[in-house]
Amino acid sequence: MKRRNIAIIAHVDHGKTTLVDKLLQSSGTFRDNENVQERALDSNDIERERGITILAKTTAINYKDTRINILDTPGHADFGGEVERIMNMVDGVLLVVDAYEGTMPQTRFVLKKAMEAHVKPIVVVNKVDKPAARPKEVIDEVMDLFIELGAEIEDLDFPIAYCSAINGTSSLSDDLSTQEPGMEKILDLILEYIPEPKVELNAPLQFQPALLDYNDFVGRIGIGLVKRGTMHLNEMVSCVRTDGSIKQFRVAKIYGYLGLKRIEVDHAEAGDIVAIAGLPDISVGETVCTVGEEEALPLLRIDEPTLQMTFGVNTSPFCGKEGKIVTARKIEERLIKETERDVSLRVVQNDSESFIVSGRGELHLSILIENMRREGFELQVSKPKIIEKEIDGVICEPYEEVQVDVPEEFVGAVIEALGNREGTMENMTNTENQVRLNYLVPTRGLIGFMTEFMTMTKGYGIINHSFKDYRAKASNMVGSRKNGVLVSMENGAATAYALGGLEDRGIMFIEPGTEVYEGMIVGENNHENDLAVNVVRGKNLTNTRSASKDHTVVLKRPKQMSLEVCLDYINDDELVEITPLNYRMRKAILNTNERKKFDSHK
Repeated sequence: MKRRNIAIIAHVDHGKTTLVDKLLQSSGTFRDNENVQERALDSNDIERERGITILAKTTAINYKDTRINILDTPGHADFGGEVERIMNMVDGVLLVVDAYEGTMPQTRFVLKKAMEAHVKPIVVVNKVDKPAARPKEVIDEVMDLFIELGAEIEDLDFPIAYCSAINGTSSLSDDLSTQEPGMEKILDLILEYIPEPKVELNAPLQFQPALLDYNDFVGRIGIGLVKRGTMHLNEMVSCVRTDGSIKQFRVAKIYGYLGLKRIEVDHAEAGDIVAIAGLPDISVGETVCTVGEEEALPLLRIDEPTLQMTFGVNTSPFCGKEGKIVTARKIEERLIKETERDVSLRVVQNDSESFIVSGRGELHLSILIENMRREGFELQVSKPKIIEKEIDGVICEPYEEVQVDVPEEFVGAVIEALGNREGTMENMTNTENQVRLNYLVPTRGLIGFMTEFMTMTKGYGIINHSFKDYRAKASNMVGSRKNGVLVSMENGAATAYALGGLEDRGIMFIEPGTEVYEGMIVGENNHENDLAVNVVRGKNLTNTRSASKDHTVVLKRPKQMSLEVCLDYINDDELVEITPLNYRMRKAILNTNERKKFDSHK
């Protein structure tokens, strides 16, 4: 059977995973009576809720006597390292672009990676059914992007398809009336334009894992492309490690892909994308070879972490009330298990009760925290901190390229806010009433900025960012919160009477009846200093007529704080307590008097 290996790449929310659904359905891979849910490859609950792909997914379809292996890649910048490694496994890409939004920061990032790997692109303009779709202008933008990234003349002659993945229609024309049901037009372009893998079937084996997976039965699984030769089940093979050493092992399992299923196979040939098990610590970039014919492939680059947080045992008075898993040993086991499948994650023991966890960004780490919370863990985490590097004797920190799209009326506020965070404007363009700003900002300046940005633009702003490089460190004030917090000085249930009396002091995060403890953050102060407050105080009843007065207090709705907002919000002397039922922000030192003494010695 002929083979084609392709990756689907795009900016966040341009429709990659939905397009894969329709390709699977159009190819006849599913039975007519098979019930397939939307975004079938997004198997994780968080992926389905947020509509994002977190980890790259592998699938395959049979179409016109050809096996098409498809890799659905993440669109978010925090998972960009996977896109880069996947380019070593494929011969072509489907570059999906939104027919209204056009090229965005991640479009540039993923296309740059594809061009560096010299793979063949097919451009798919998605969402052509949108009322505001502008496919002709979008193709011009894509062409400009190719030229900007240094494309050769022959690269600019890329095939183009137009589709509405959500409706399952496609066409080779930008005229909406030519859209036809099914994705055969795109599948035919893949067969016509994407080359077959260039492989040597009769040479010694070479297989390189580019992705990792893990399950409790077979341990760590390496997913990659068989570059050369054939691999058989139960065969003894050699693994050339990243340090150059060689370890022999027996191939315990070989998994192929078809539709949504991972199927066990007894052999894999050059050009196949498969997963193998048998070496407990197999790692990305190593080369599996025939015994005695060890020849290592070039190492794959793994993105270094740029942010770190401290994960620790929950030490609040509510410890163990809401979660089942609370010990340091269990937290460590879970973190180590995560590193088995996530090569961008680093875990180092800090002390007996805490661990320093480093990752690619806030989203990367917050998704790990959210998964642990749903599994029944209780833990506390610190504010995310950037990882600094010393380059040529200069302390450097990570910087990000930021693209902001906002209505004209909010431009002044956004420019001022990014200026305060040491951002440097690189470009500004106006289209109708929308303004696009391109900035270079320290990663530290973006911690805590998303919430402020959405408030500032009343939800109309769109912000995207991706890692650029390390540069000399900006001033120390970047990214710190201006306002102080209201901190509970008592344990108990919050009362409407007490909260009503504190409303003029700031914004509350809790409502009447919420259980609080000393040191827990209950609101934001209007001023820069922290303020210890009593939110459990009840009204002293002097006679029976005043007993019902408490019910007449009308309170403003408390500010809702999601996990990401909490992580953005806290300062260095604060923590987020995470349980299966709640997120609570708290001071690292809970006792009010001890905290005052500590602050006075700063």
